[in-house]
Amino acid sequence: MTKPLSGLNYPNKMGRLYLTALEEVLGKNGINTVLRLADLPQFIDHYPPDNLDKQFDFVYIAALNDAIETIYGVRGGRGLEQRVGRRLFSEGLRNFGALSGAGDLAFKVLPLSTKLKIGMPAIARVFNAITDQISNVYEHEDHFIYTLERCSMCWERNSDQPCCHTAVGIIHEALKWLSGGLEFKIDILSCMANGGDMGRLKIYKQPFGG
Repeated sequence: MTKPLSGLNYPNKMGRLYLTALEEVLGKNGINTVLRLADLPQFIDHYPPDNLDKQFDFVYIAALNDAIETIYGVRGGRGLEQRVGRRLFSEGLRNFGALSGAGDLAFKVLPLSTKLKIGMPAIARVFNAITDQISNVYEHEDHFIYTLERCSMCWERNSDQPCCHTAVGIIHEALKWLSGGLEFKIDILSCMANGGDMGRLKIYKQPFGG
């Protein structure tokens, strides 16, 4: 890759999950096209190893997202990135750290409000504990604010539109799992690639149809 690395990383396991999810959404030819355009040919047929060594640089995520939006357009890219985020969570992220206990019966019988109060910070803690991403959660009366204070999706990018769509997909699927199948509205309030000081996602507490 010709761009300098950021020195900020995800574990190889997360990078592997990301590329696997991308392949499931785009197909083999699709992901290979994206990898070439992103100047990441080293990952074609050679995904990162399945370990927790922090070696999958933020620059890789930014380049992949940029390539997706170049090929599929901003609107099409947004939908694809959210699908990748959903797959990323369902295929592996839900088994990480603080989230792993959410599948237990004791958690499943809790009221929805309690599940959200426990689950939202747990999502942020997973990333803060094992990656160089920085996220925090702030609770308000009818919503949560999830911050991306150090974000791979925006790294060294400038865009007319917010770029945090993979994170939106991850949180969508996480909340669906935590709540037993419900869907929640999420708005991107600010994005660093779009001129914001940090990424901010607004997650409404009331599920669709609730």
